Amino acid sequence: MADWVTISSLATAGGTLVLAMATFASVRSANRAARVAEQTLLDGLRPQLMASRFNDLPVKVSFVDQHWIRVEGGRGEIDITEDVIYLAIALRNVGRGMAILHGWAVWSNGASVAYPDHHPPADFRMLTRDLYVPFGDLGFWQGAIRDPADPLFGELREAVEREEPISIELLYGDSNGGQRAITRFGLVPRHDQDGKRVWLATVSRHWNLDRADPR
Repeated sequence: MADWVTISSLATAGGTLVLAMATFASVRSANRAARVAEQTLLDGLRPQLMASRFNDLPVKVSFVDQHWIRVEGGRGEIDITEDVIYLAIALRNVGRGMAILHGWAVWSNGASVAYPDHHPPADFRMLTRDLYVPFGDLGFWQGAIRDPADPLFGELREAVEREEPISIELLYGDSNGGQRAITRFGLVPRHDQDGKRVWLATVSRHWNLDRADPR
């Protein structure tokens, strides 16, 4: 004789198992869709800084002490006085989101072998004002070393006098303060047709800090 109570319990258990599996699959699909939507949103906010193009318009950079620098497209500038070293790079944001620059690190080419990886974010010199580079548009980075007793002051001045390349890392993120990245730029000295020294801007490495690196 059939035990209908047992059969009913097994049927209920089987139905519950099927419902649980369906719920699990639905939740997993919803989580996957949410991750895709989140990734799409972040992709729309992600900045990516590069050196501007040679045919881009020049940018004018002002410093707090009313010192001005004109930076041509695809170049950087290094202006040295007795007390201050002024630096600037013309930038282009090739990403999809607004770039907000946070800090910078700079060193001479002779010291570059000591930095196969990027500087720790805590070692970056913070900017005294926010610098923004709109997506698909031009902007600039600027920095200054105002203490002749700073070891970096003498190191950069000697590198410029010897016409050695300069390495600069920029720390920046999106408009929400996330997706931080570090891009390493190089300023390479060359001479134009008139014999004037110019600094060509290049990009060599890029690191993501808040997500997986591309390599």
